[in-house]
Amino acid sequence: MVDVAGTADMDAGGIVFFRSEAHDEVVEFYTERLDASVWLSQPDCTILDYEGFRFGFCDREDPEVGGTLTFVVPSREAVDEAFERLEGRAVDRPRHNETYAIYQFFAEDPEGRTVEIQSFE
Repeated sequence: MVDVAGTADMDAGGIVFFRSEAHDEVVEFYTERLDASVWLSQPDCTILDYEGFRFGFCDREDPEVGGTLTFVVPSREAVDEAFERLEGRAVDRPRHNETYAIYQFFAEDPEGRTVEIQSFE
């Protein structure tokens, strides 16, 4: 079943896809803990959207876990709120990164992908 709600601009922008052996758990992680929404649901792939950042997970062997999925939020307070929601998944505490003038922390999704939450200062 394909859910085409909200796909009027399907020809615009881009999507990053990842192979996943834990499709349902990974999709739940991003929708429940990071407030991403399901943009398109396909038979074995789910495309998520977070403020225009589209990324998808397809049920496949040999998951892709390289790279970093960076979520930009509007404030330090939003970073701190995300840190609380990602309890148990965060690998460090929020901190100011002087080099890039950001406030950030890192976490891991259920398959070990690096997730960064940051706000620009």
